[in-house]
Amino acid sequence: MSQELLDNRGKGLANWSLPPVHPEGRKFAVIAAGITLIFALMAWETLAWPMGGITLWVLAFFRDPARVTPLDERFIIAPADGLVTLIQEVAPPAELSDPEGLGSAPLWRISIFMSVFDVHINRAPIGGTIRRIVYISGKFLNADLDKASDENERQHVMIERSDGLRIGFTQIAGLVARRIVPFVKEGDFVAVGQRVGLIRFGSRVDVYLPGGTAPAVVKGQRIVAGETVLGIVNDAPMREGIAH
Repeated sequence: MSQELLDNRGKGLANWSLPPVHPEGRKFAVIAAGITLIFALMAWETLAWPMGGITLWVLAFFRDPARVTPLDERFIIAPADGLVTLIQEVAPPAELSDPEGLGSAPLWRISIFMSVFDVHINRAPIGGTIRRIVYISGKFLNADLDKASDENERQHVMIERSDGLRIGFTQIAGLVARRIVPFVKEGDFVAVGQRVGLIRFGSRVDVYLPGGTAPAVVKGQRIVAGETVLGIVNDAPMREGIAH
């Protein structure tokens, strides 16, 4: 995909198109389409039609739309699409709370729940070096529950910027999600908004904001990976919102 710097001056032509399907999902779509074709050839219409619907859903689940990430060093960008279900001040997970990680002081944690209808590609909240990736096997509780952060299958990721700013986020499997797929490894350099992984079939992402940074979103808000600003570094005032 082009890395062209986009602006709002109306350059170029805008054309509507279906979002591409990420390569990770193409094999599932081919399998579903193959089963649909078999059912259709055998005239099993009662099975072919539902299977055709499942094929379309698989294509939609693995869609990978383009995103335009705001370029500002102060911004912490959302790593996942979905609904903000929890905003809490908590200690970072043990895997990230050492002095070389996020430290042990409480940080604001924003939990983003991704339903099976959301885009499941996860993106880097800041640009920097992947300093740590820790995978932990676990349960498959409802990802909307608070205890899912400590009991479910999950993967912790920490990114460190060139100025020393560190941010951690946790990809959490849910009731339906059964695999966390990383696109990066420790030592890789990522740009803000770059794709870093996905979680198959419904899940959650917890983001730990840097110290002194308050959430810029509110509980119940729907956010967009690679575009929504979760917080502004060293901006302490809490945001408020009115539901309409």
